[in-house]
Amino acid sequence: MKRQSCFLPLVFSLFLISVMITTRVNAQKKGVVNDPNYYETFPEKLTGRIYFSQKFLKFTIPPSGNQTDIEYKANTKLNLGVGVTYHNFSLNIFYGFAFLNRDTEKGVTKGLDLQLHLYPRKWAIDLVALFPKGYHLEPKGYATTANKYYYRDDVKVSLFGISAYQVPNKEKFSYRAAITQNEWQKKSAGSPLYGGTLYYGTVKGDSALVPKSIENNFAQKGIDNINFMAIGAGIGYAYTLVMDKHFFVTLSAVGNLDLTLTSEDGIYGKHRKTSVGPSIVGKGAIGYNSPTWSVSVNALGSTLWTKGDASTKNYYLPVGSIRLAISKKFDIKKHGSK
Repeated sequence: MKRQSCFLPLVFSLFLISVMITTRVNAQKKGVVNDPNYYETFPEKLTGRIYFSQKFLKFTIPPSGNQTDIEYKANTKLNLGVGVTYHNFSLNIFYGFAFLNRDTEKGVTKGLDLQLHLYPRKWAIDLVALFPKGYHLEPKGYATTANKYYYRDDVKVSLFGISAYQVPNKEKFSYRAAITQNEWQKKSAGSPLYGGTLYYGTVKGDSALVPKSIENNFAQKGIDNINFMAIGAGIGYAYTLVMDKHFFVTLSAVGNLDLTLTSEDGIYGKHRKTSVGPSIVGKGAIGYNSPTWSVSVNALGSTLWTKGDASTKNYYLPVGSIRLAISKKFDIKKHGSK
């Protein structure tokens, strides 16, 4: 059963990739292009950027009553990076320098954190593969002494997720203009979105996830391993408001209805729960864009709610990133040109 669950994300991902390739080939055959009155593309330009970014991830365990939630938060780094985009391909290199990250009081989070956001002409695709270890609880003093944060270096979240949504109004609306800045949205436009998501993950520790000092307030006491898989479909809308051709605000949100399979394992044995619940994929950006320079702040993220057998309340898992970027589009001469 475990092998089948791990295999499903790969099968679903390959299916989405094959659909994307087929769609793109068909679009090229039909000669689908953008409407230059709404946005411009720059096929002979390379977009370079310097940016600051920070990712976020937390896992919330709900209490039995009105007590404070348990919020395991990753102590993620503020990164300084550089990157380039050419056509559909982007490469970014970043590092969390010590002078940008002096907050060591909350403990250390280590591990792989990969988040990819792809924008083929007719699609918006988000892929996450996260394996960070080391989490703290907020507020300060919760479940421990008043002068420090409760920290667990053994708590680990493993999450694989993929979402893919079609963008029907691709001729007038550009995600790339807002997020990667290698295009330029000159006129306000939006598009409906529809597609699906798949998440598979675990949250586990060497001992119970609920701290001993507050376990009587939580039905999940004694649980040290939570495993879940969610698959669903959703619809939404994305819109970019453009002012004076250069200043823009982009908002995008998709609501999904997911079938969720959750198992909880601990000192009282393993219990499984099948439920139906929501998830959300959201994007936002604000800034200035032109054929040469752009400055923007964007936020990309997703949120999953999943229900276990121990409690009638949902676990809550948001993940995403925030980035401030300054970009410039550079001309690349064609081969043989002077």
